[in-house]
Parts: sequence; C-alpha cells; structure tokens
Amino acid sequence: MLARGATLASRVAGRVAGERVAPKLLSVMPTQQRAAFATSMKRRDPEVPVIHYENGKRTEEQVHVPAGQSGPVAPEGADEQRAAKRFDPKVMDYLTPTLAKFTLQGKVAVVTGGGRGLGLNMAQALAESGCVGIAIMDVQTDVGDKAAQELSEQTGVDVRYYRVDVRDGGAMGRTVQDVEDHYGKIDILVNAAGIADSNIKAETYDHEKFRRLIDINITGSFITAQAVGNAMIRSGKGGSIINIASMSGSVVNYPQEQSCYNASKAGVIQLTKSLAAEWARYGIRVNSISPGYMDTALNRVPALDAQKRIWVDHTPQKRLGAVDDLNGLAIYLACEGSGYMTGNNCIIDGGYTLW
Repeated sequence: MLARGATLASRVAGRVAGERVAPKLLSVMPTQQRAAFATSMKRRDPEVPVIHYENGKRTEEQVHVPAGQSGPVAPEGADEQRAAKRFDPKVMDYLTPTLAKFTLQGKVAVVTGGGRGLGLNMAQALAESGCVGIAIMDVQTDVGDKAAQELSEQTGVDVRYYRVDVRDGGAMGRTVQDVEDHYGKIDILVNAAGIADSNIKAETYDHEKFRRLIDINITGSFITAQAVGNAMIRSGKGGSIINIASMSGSVVNYPQEQSCYNASKAGVIQLTKSLAAEWARYGIRVNSISPGYMDTALNRVPALDAQKRIWVDHTPQKRLGAVDDLNGLAIYLACEGSGYMTGNNCIIDGGYTLW
C-alpha cells in the first residue's frame, strides 16, 4: 500500500519506468478479490497476481496472459469491442480552454459492472480521455480480471480489478478504502452494475427474484455511492458520481412486462436526485444516464428477436444503441465541462421516449 502522502504523479511515473510496486492489502471481506499489476505497460508476457481473501485467509496466484493478445474483451457471439487507445498528455498543449474542460487528465475513476458491456466501454472511454487510474469492480472474476489486464495493456493506465458484490456493504467499504489508498483519491464513480428481468408478468413474479433485482439495482447503487461519496467527502475535493439508470425508470416498456426492473430504475433516478441535493455542499455532483434499448449481448438472443423489431420500429432513429453510445455522455458528466450540472437524469434512447 502506498503512503497517502506520495503524489499520484510520482506513483504513475514509477510504474511507467518499470518500477515494481508490491502493494500491501488491507484486511478485507471474504468476497473481495483484485488483480494488481506490477507495471502499467505490458511489453513481455505479464504475470498478473490475483489476491483473494476467503474466511480471513489470504491466497495469491499468478495468472499468465500472453502479451500481444489483448484484443477486445468480447467472447464469440457477444458484444463487439475495439481496443482502447492511449491518451497522449501532449495533446493538452493544443487544446483551447473550452476543449480542455472535456478531458479527464489526472483523474481516478471507479467503474462497477466494468467487466464487459456498457460498463467496460465507459471504462475504455475514461482511459482514452486522460484518467491515470481506473478501478474495475465486477462480481464475475473471469470478465473483470481480463478487462482490467487488457485495458491496462492497451492504454498504459494503472487499471486494477476488484471482485466485490455491490450488495455487501462491508466488502464495498473496504474495497473503496483500498482503491483510495492505492491511487490517493477517487474523482469519478460510474455506477453501472445491475441486472435485468423481462417478460415476467406481475401477477406471477417470484418474490425472491423481485427482491434480488431490487437489492442489486437500488441497494447496490446506494451502497457503492455511499462508500465512494464518503471517500470524496474525506478528500475535500468533491467529485462526480454517474448512476446508470434506464429509460425504463421514466416510461413503461412495450411489449415486454418487467414491473420490477422498471421500478428499480425509477428508484435509481430518484436516488440520484436525492444524493445530488444532499452532497452538493461537498462539491459532489450526482447525475444519471438512462439508456434506451441497447444492442448488447443481453439483448442479442433469439427469444427477443420479435420484440427487438418492435423496439426499433418505435425508435425515431430506427436502431438500437451501440455499446459505446453512452461513452460521450459519461465523459461529459465526469468532466469539468458539466461542472454546474447535478441531479439530472439524461435520457439517451434514439428518441424512443418522444412518442
């Protein structure tokens, strides 16, 4: 663990120069796991140490990932991904004051649900916009570890993976503390972890399934925002929290029946507004993004083919959203360019909610 007094710039410089940093971990909850990288640039076959705590006991193993095989984090038949590009700090010398406000140079971000899909794409955008540190949190080790390793290799950014269940307040608190201790600060949170249920009639909705979805989508969003919000308050420098809601929090979808999902995303929108009002005095901005129908792996299944034709027909732009269509909005909400914007729910849906 690096001392709080050390500057982030010196830590990043040490990693880029090839200095081997052996991080010391806090004692953490059983569900927490992370991948930590010896350097931020992988020119040889990297060894990725994966540290896992179970029943209070620390175990470590070395995962070998061949260099040059980074590619997109997208299994066959799933989301199409592109490799992320490095941010060159020299570009700042050529930007006008207005354009400079739309970069994230020197910022540190946390992305939940960042192992794949929309979360991974937003993590890539954060790295490409100047973030020097990104903590990917995901409950699925296989996608989270790979996403962190590849994003680090592609961009040179210090990316770390943490396996944590957003519903576990104790684990989330310790995880955020570990992120804060390593990077020295947290400037941005993209709260993208969530699940969806669809085509379930309200009159037959299983109670336990209903509770689980609410617990992940609302309680998990709050627990994560609370932990990161406290870190931002401690820093005295504020920050930006971006909750991923859905247009389903504002309209009732058609033709599928999904009362629980709709209710959960409405809750995320109202949580966003409430936190924005409470935390404005700390310099913390809280906004939400409400995507429309997105062309992600979750929607790319034969059972939804008929419904997708209806979704496209009801969307003025006549298409589903691409997996990277949220990136620009996420960067805008994270950067100084939106400094006077808080408590907003930004619908990005190709015009679906206009009709």
